[in-house]
Amino acid sequence: MAVASDLSVGSYIRYNGDLCQVIEWQHRTPGNLRAFYQGTMRNTRTGGKAENRFRPDETVEMVRVETRELQYLYREDNNLVCMDQTTYDQPYIPAQLFGDTLNFLKESMIVTVSFDATTDTPVFGEIPHTVVLEVTYTEPGIRGDTATKTLKPATLETGVEIKVPLFVETGEKIKIDTRTGQYMERVKG
Repeated sequence: MAVASDLSVGSYIRYNGDLCQVIEWQHRTPGNLRAFYQGTMRNTRTGGKAENRFRPDETVEMVRVETRELQYLYREDNNLVCMDQTTYDQPYIPAQLFGDTLNFLKESMIVTVSFDATTDTPVFGEIPHTVVLEVTYTEPGIRGDTATKTLKPATLETGVEIKVPLFVETGEKIKIDTRTGQYMERVKG
């Protein structure tokens, strides 16, 4: 057990019976009132967020979480089969841990997975913040139209559709921000 003053952003705690990750943590000292910690936590099972205030001496159950980098191999039902590159183990990771970023995941990509250290169950998954994917289909662009902010739909090699500038052509590789799902730039080569 730990006290609330020991927590920081990124810590994992057991809150209302669920494993939660602290995503915002502020120490507040309002005028003539007692100090407290204001925290926002993300439930690792449902993805929902919860806010709460903690007294500085309030006890909380901290959970030790280990992070590993795994190579994504293939999808099987609602799980992703990944490989630990040091032990060659192939754990099944629930696809829901990756949320919407799963749309940008392709085979052999390195993903970061957090495991509950006591039960060795996966609790959080994350793909790289930027990925390079090939455009498999988009309408032909207009030559020389690079100054406007007009966007058109494009289908990527993973099957997801995003908006890209008019000058992007089929067969080109583009960099995508996986957190927002937006086009960043063209990649040469």
